[in-house]
Amino acid sequence: MMLTVGGSRRQRTRDRMAMAVREYAALGWACVRGVRAPADGDRACSCDRLGCPDPAAHPVSAAWAMQATTDIDVLNRWWSEDPAANIILPTGRVFDVIDVPAEAGALALGRIVRDGGHVGPVAAFGTDRHLFFVATRGAPDDEDEWWSCHLDCSPENIAENPGMRWHCRESYVVAPPSVLPHGREVGWIRTPDGSPLPDPLRLLEVLADTCEL
Repeated sequence: MMLTVGGSRRQRTRDRMAMAVREYAALGWACVRGVRAPADGDRACSCDRLGCPDPAAHPVSAAWAMQATTDIDVLNRWWSEDPAANIILPTGRVFDVIDVPAEAGALALGRIVRDGGHVGPVAAFGTDRHLFFVATRGAPDDEDEWWSCHLDCSPENIAENPGMRWHCRESYVVAPPSVLPHGREVGWIRTPDGSPLPDPLRLLEVLADTCEL
C-alpha cells in the first residue's frame, strides 16, 4: 500500500530518531527516551502533567539518569516501541552543555570562528536557544563555579550571566532531531564528529561576553 505524503513525513521523522540514537551511542553518548509533542489535539506534551513547564523537552521517566545507556539493543527496543520519542542526552558524563539565548550564541559562534578558536558541536533549540557542547569537568572541586539545571530553571548563582545555563552533572539536554511544540525542532548547527570537545572555561568567557551585550 502506498503511504500518503503525511505518513511518509512521519515515517522519515521516526527513522531519523532511531538513526540518531545509534549515532550518539557510537560516540559514547548515553541516550534515554524523552516525551514528545503530540501530533494531534490541544496538548503540547505527551506527559500526564497539566501545564507542563517543559513541553516535549524532558525525559519520560524520573529515573532517566539510571536508565540512560549506549546499549544498542536497549535503544533499538525503546525507539521501536515509541519511534517518535524525543531524545534526551544526560550531561556531566562525556560532555557538558552551555546553553545560551540564540542571538548571543550566534554572535559567540561567529566570534570564535573568526578568531580561529576551537568550537565543538552546537545545536539550535528551536529559534530560542543555542547549545554549545564542551568537555565535561566531572565533579568540580569548587561547586560555586557550577550549576545543574534543566530547561525551566534559572539558578540564582548565574545572575552575572543572564540567560546562560550550564548543564553538567544531574542535568540533560534535548538532542537533535527532536521535535518541539508548534513545529519547532532541535537541529545541529555544527554536528558532532568525534573530535575532542573544547575547554568549557575558554568558551565560557566568549559566551558570557555575548550574553551581556
